Amino acid sequence: MSTRPTLKNPSLLRSQAFINGKWVDSSSGEKFKVVDPATTETIGEVADMTVEDLKGAIGAAKEAFGSFRHVNNRERAKLLRKWNDLITANVDDLAAILTWENGKPIAEAKGEVMSCVANFEFFAEEAPRIHGDTIPSQNANARIHTIKQPVGVCGIITPWNFPASMISRKVGAAIAAGCTTVIKPADATPYSALALAALADEAGIPKGVINVVPTHTRTKEFGKELCENKQVSKVTFTGSTAVGKTLMAQAAKGMKKVSFELGGNAPFIVFGDADVDAAVNGAIASKFRGSGQTCICANRIYVHESIYDEFAKKLADKVSQFKVGHGLKEGTTQGPLTSPDSVDKVQRHVSDALDKGATLLTGGKKLTELGGYFYAPTVITNVTNDMAVTKEETFGPLAALVKFSTDEEVLKHANSVDVGLAAYVYTKNHKRVHKISEGLEVGMVGINTGIITEPALPFGGVKESGFGREGSKYGLDDYLVVKSIVSYL
Repeated sequence: MSTRPTLKNPSLLRSQAFINGKWVDSSSGEKFKVVDPATTETIGEVADMTVEDLKGAIGAAKEAFGSFRHVNNRERAKLLRKWNDLITANVDDLAAILTWENGKPIAEAKGEVMSCVANFEFFAEEAPRIHGDTIPSQNANARIHTIKQPVGVCGIITPWNFPASMISRKVGAAIAAGCTTVIKPADATPYSALALAALADEAGIPKGVINVVPTHTRTKEFGKELCENKQVSKVTFTGSTAVGKTLMAQAAKGMKKVSFELGGNAPFIVFGDADVDAAVNGAIASKFRGSGQTCICANRIYVHESIYDEFAKKLADKVSQFKVGHGLKEGTTQGPLTSPDSVDKVQRHVSDALDKGATLLTGGKKLTELGGYFYAPTVITNVTNDMAVTKEETFGPLAALVKFSTDEEVLKHANSVDVGLAAYVYTKNHKRVHKISEGLEVGMVGINTGIITEPALPFGGVKESGFGREGSKYGLDDYLVVKSIVSYL
């Protein structure tokens, strides 16, 4: 089959940056290649923008903010709906572009594009509900009220694993609040961001409100500029904890408002009273979505000793039937990883576990014969807490099963890492639901489900998984500042 999708709307495949309502090349004339991870073939070349280009985008966003902040909330909601309608009309093309540059199966890519629709719908509904409060004063002659105002220009740094939905969750909130944006997409997946910008322009979103500035050679410099440029009021980043710490230190110089969604190492806990079949399906949904390259995917699967063997067998049987291949090929359930380094990391975790006594049930090898960055979906048992897979986030298609005996034991092990983004619990015991979910040191818990993300969910973590929330009314608050006004009679 051809690995180059045929788009109904070819104008969505853009290679230039989008700054102040115009498509522009890099001032240096440089470009960088974007590769299909399933074939290692070049998709195309995208403008490799300079720091001066980025400063120009920030200036355009700052100028646009002067007027956009005063646009009526309901008018901003209408803009989001117009953008949303165009995304819906172009879902097939957007999904094809996403699969091409990211590798995930086309069904997953369509699901991601539809999550953009859901996010924009949610924030379009929330925009008219931005309001303050009246607060009684201790002084009978005083009146206190608050208003919420947009924070300003927002620097948005998005990851490669969800190149469309991460933009919609951040930009949807920013526009609803009245902010303007400068988006730096991941260099592995810039086409999805640029396609969304093309539709935003078509929807009539004013120039300067959305700017997309890709780079490959200047990623670190771009992060520093967004964090230290005085015209930027907020920085939001989704990515690794290590990079988040660097950005936070840089943003501290200007006391910027920041929100970070960083690394995870999610425990997936299956108690002895759980519905085993439901837990297996939930583990597959959580662990293997995006070939395991999601920040909230199950990384450590703890299974009670009474059902451990049954769970392991059923999980391995299903995983062994997965169909690995190009995401655009019909029937593919698992696509490639994003890079050779990602493949090597999975192999390192598998080798470390096997060397320390783990048992391989299925997978456990690179699939070099497929031509891209593929690793076989893998299940290993007899995993112990001294193995690398329990300490580090694998970010690949490796399900590592750890046996446990008591509630206290599994809660201790689940909380033993420095990060705390998501966790999953399967049990029929309602008392245990509250005990474990309240005891887990994470920002989100799924009970009897492996999928938790939706627009109404406050998405974010604790500990070194970052702070701030995306989605929900709380996510909108991260793009607003509260102003208090005191009036004396």
